[in-house]
Amino acid sequence: MLGLILRVLPFWVREPLLILFGSLFGAGMLFNAVTEPENRWIMAGLGAALLLVTAYRIRTVVHAWRARKEAAAAAPAPQAQPRPGAGAVAPRQKEPNAWAQAFLALALVGALVGAVWLAPRVTGEAAAAKAPATCSDHAAGEKLPKAYALTPGAVTGADLCKALNRSDLAALLGTPGEKPLVAYGNSSASALTAGKVATPEARVQFDTYTVEFSAMYNDMTIDLYTRVLAPQTLEHRADKVLGRPAVFTSDHLMQFRFAGVGATSPATEGPLARTLTVALDRKDPGGTFDFTVWSESGAVLPEDDVILGIVEKILPTLPGSR
Repeated sequence: MLGLILRVLPFWVREPLLILFGSLFGAGMLFNAVTEPENRWIMAGLGAALLLVTAYRIRTVVHAWRARKEAAAAAPAPQAQPRPGAGAVAPRQKEPNAWAQAFLALALVGALVGAVWLAPRVTGEAAAAKAPATCSDHAAGEKLPKAYALTPGAVTGADLCKALNRSDLAALLGTPGEKPLVAYGNSSASALTAGKVATPEARVQFDTYTVEFSAMYNDMTIDLYTRVLAPQTLEHRADKVLGRPAVFTSDHLMQFRFAGVGATSPATEGPLARTLTVALDRKDPGGTFDFTVWSESGAVLPEDDVILGIVEKILPTLPGSR
């Protein structure tokens, strides 16, 4: 349909349209090549090729415009030819006005751009895209693993996500105005224990930070974790949260890249993450909550006091909070 329209349109309408669209799309591809690392060289090549084609079209229009002006200047003045038997002069056929055609082309482009901009707003797609992500349980509708029946009072992934996905979470992280892009919970169980240990988790992702909140219902106490496992991490230090034993640790996440269908490249060192591990209650009977924050963009992580304040606000909102 578009090809048919372009073939039917006159030269002075068609070419300005192609030049405008070529310039916009070519510049957009080059901008994406700079801002998005994936497919950078492909986007840069396509953008450069489109701009070269557009430059050739501009050259063609300029030559046509000059030729038209030269032809108009060299043409002899028209002589009025009387009709036989009458003294009236035959009217000269009026040529299309180039400025009117250019204005029509710009008006058509404006209408197309306006339609593209207005369409998602009319259909509600733009509003949906701007709406913050809400919690979704990956195991919704499925029966919980047996570990949750063996652990009375264990929270689920949906519980953790509801507590984590607060309306003020972005502001607490120091990035007010950001909205969650992803929010979900997962009611899983540890495969290493034959599914006998509940390990629910939730994740909320923003533009700047990603936050994960998880629980582990095992026999690992904070005291044992602080003495044995925490020293193997970076920048570990003991603390307390609402009277419960806690410990801060830092470590790099593991990063995997998919090399194709069913294949992954070797794991590499991912971004640095800061984790606050808290006992289930003040007596530290075993089992922990983990609050972890990291940034894919390399932004400076929030201070420990900020993380501590967030966890102190989240824990009391969990069901059956002790």
